[in-house]
Amino acid sequence: MITLFLAASFLIALLLGFVMIPNILLVSYRKRLFDLPDPRKVHSCPVPRLGGISFLPAIVIAFAVVTGFRYLMGFPVENLPLTRTLYEFLFWVVGAMLLYLIGVQDDLIGVGYRRKFLVQILAALLLVFCGDWIHSLGGLFGIYDLPAWLGIPLTLFLIVYITNAINLIDGIDGLASGLCCISLAMLAWMHIRVGQYVYAFLALATLGILIPFWIYNVFGNAQKGHKLFMGDAGSLTLGYILSFLVIHLSFVRLDEDAHTNPSLVIALTTLIVPLFDVVRVVIHRLRTGKSPFLPDKNHFHHKLLRTGMRVRWVMVTILAVALFFIVLNLLLLPHCGVTLILGIDVGLWVAFHLYLDVLIYRRQKAAVRP
Repeated sequence: MITLFLAASFLIALLLGFVMIPNILLVSYRKRLFDLPDPRKVHSCPVPRLGGISFLPAIVIAFAVVTGFRYLMGFPVENLPLTRTLYEFLFWVVGAMLLYLIGVQDDLIGVGYRRKFLVQILAALLLVFCGDWIHSLGGLFGIYDLPAWLGIPLTLFLIVYITNAINLIDGIDGLASGLCCISLAMLAWMHIRVGQYVYAFLALATLGILIPFWIYNVFGNAQKGHKLFMGDAGSLTLGYILSFLVIHLSFVRLDEDAHTNPSLVIALTTLIVPLFDVVRVVIHRLRTGKSPFLPDKNHFHHKLLRTGMRVRWVMVTILAVALFFIVLNLLLLPHCGVTLILGIDVGLWVAFHLYLDVLIYRRQKAAVRP
């Protein structure tokens, strides 16, 4: 029976996406609500960027319908205190709605980064109020249990970090949504494995709405009016959901017999590409004397484009890199500590970017050669 509920949460959101997205395209073209091309962007013609408006409504409808029917049929909340779970999700809905609304405003008229940061911090505080803060690092750097004075600020930082990482990686067709699909599938599996299905419902509902968006975003023809972007309403919503699921896993044991609890590290592994890319970009901006908040063309996908790779293959390559890190870390986990795994990940990431720098240099040198 639980398989039926899991499938329903995914399929309801999937169907809602295929219903809502064509209507969003229709309204966008009638009202001329476009993301216009500029030197920083890859697209060359106006494209609607309101695809993310469909995300939160579809997710909440699918999640609420499946969860409501499940409880009406007498199924309990597995391994969870019902009262705590109720107000946890109530606070989550409020935080998600705040980010959704500021994202819609940004997509329509623009919002300064200071206001967006303020709303992100407020949304993060709502999760902390209901007890969703990182209680343990699971042995990372030899640290296990965290006191509240350290765990709460770390949680606030991580929520804002993940939310902005998803927003910043959204630079080419199918990239942010594809990375989120991979992460959500993995996070759903992790929650199913420990029997906490209500969180798996949320992950699968989010995955369900992303599939139709990804299809329109990657394969839609902009000239025929079939293409759209997710915008900030979508990326902020996705980032908040992912951070909520990741933080919840920080105090869930995947193996009750294990001495350590690497759930947080495994969960973060599913987002390793956007998280590492933000760090690399911020360091590069600071080294060159630029503000870390101002946009540039030094993200992972920009570097791959400068090697001569086509946009579609850039997307495929980055998704493959994300899958590689997930598989690698799962294979290493039984044999290595989480700190060593992080060190290996960082080393491989740096080596890969050094190799990209060599390829870019060779291509630039060949271009100026007479």
